[in-house]
Amino acid sequence: MPPSETASLFDEPGSAPSGALAAATLSVLPPLPASLSPAARAFNQQLARIDKLKSQLQDLDAWGQAHRLALHQQVAPLRKRQMLAMREMALFLDQHLGGKALSAGQRDTARQILCDLARTLAQDGDAEMAALHDRHHPQTLADLERQRADELRAQLEDALGAPLDAGHEGASADEVLRAGMERLRQSMQDEQARRRAVAEQRKAKKKPSAAQAAAQAQMDDAETALRKLFRQLASALHPDREPDASARLAKTALMSEANAAYARKDLVALMQIQQRAALADPQASAQMGDDKLAALTRLLKQQVADLERQRAGRNDQLAVEFEMPFGFGVTPKTLQMVLLEQVLELEEALALMDRDLQRVRDGAGLKRWLTEQRSETRRLLREQERGGFFC
Repeated sequence: MPPSETASLFDEPGSAPSGALAAATLSVLPPLPASLSPAARAFNQQLARIDKLKSQLQDLDAWGQAHRLALHQQVAPLRKRQMLAMREMALFLDQHLGGKALSAGQRDTARQILCDLARTLAQDGDAEMAALHDRHHPQTLADLERQRADELRAQLEDALGAPLDAGHEGASADEVLRAGMERLRQSMQDEQARRRAVAEQRKAKKKPSAAQAAAQAQMDDAETALRKLFRQLASALHPDREPDASARLAKTALMSEANAAYARKDLVALMQIQQRAALADPQASAQMGDDKLAALTRLLKQQVADLERQRAGRNDQLAVEFEMPFGFGVTPKTLQMVLLEQVLELEEALALMDRDLQRVRDGAGLKRWLTEQRSETRRLLREQERGGFFC
């Protein structure tokens, strides 16, 4: 496409480098030996910040993928072995509960341990363990799930101050939790929107200061420049005007990118599309006046703020997914630390289960083990009660 088909945002048409572009390619470069103006430096600073934030988002995605692979390779096999050991113990206890060698207290302890193990395995999809649980527990797993869902629904409705939708009747506890958290999130967003609307109303009643008027004028100029650039791209890239099939496909792809970039007010992406389509001189920003640079810098700052929110959200999402301690940022070092901790905990749990399985294989060992488990359970309950009293 000849560059003369449309004027560039900077009224400086020319060729552009091929391939992916970084925001840094759009930086203002002063004609030697002149130095950059404060407006040009601010413009470049925001472009550099955008580059860095986009790189950090890509890093977070790459670290997340690498950690998922590490979990699959190192943690998943250990968890599978743990499930098999839990299953073996549950079946062993079921076998001995059918006899008469255990005391009443030992039978109660064995039954409680069996049900806990079977419930965990049933939640992982083991139908045989679900049936085993229901055979030994006074309440079926379905009843327990309904009870847990009802209790959770009551807690969420109390926090929300309103009932959940009727469509969530009979839902599982996890479904109720998701629905409640979504309602809570929506409620918080509605409250934030209400406060913004009130603030905007108050702001509208006040006469703007000279600085506020100048800032609004700059933002209007930036919005005008953004619309101008998008319209230029839309005119030049309209696929219906391209007779060549391969070129039409390329224009269609670029136009789709331009639509998405304009919707999110991504000035950098639109400028990069302009260069990729050979519609602008990559160094044309050097000819922009300080007023235009200052206006466009306001748009870039908005994009920086949006990218910072995205980065924080991506970090929080990965931290929840990988069960990281509260306050930990996602980095290769912290992910490796969490992975190592998970591996060590699973290895210790497996070693303990193997030792327990060895101990319970003879009758006397089983009785001693059950007595120890009963004593340990009572000790933990006493500690919890003391802790609750002093809280």
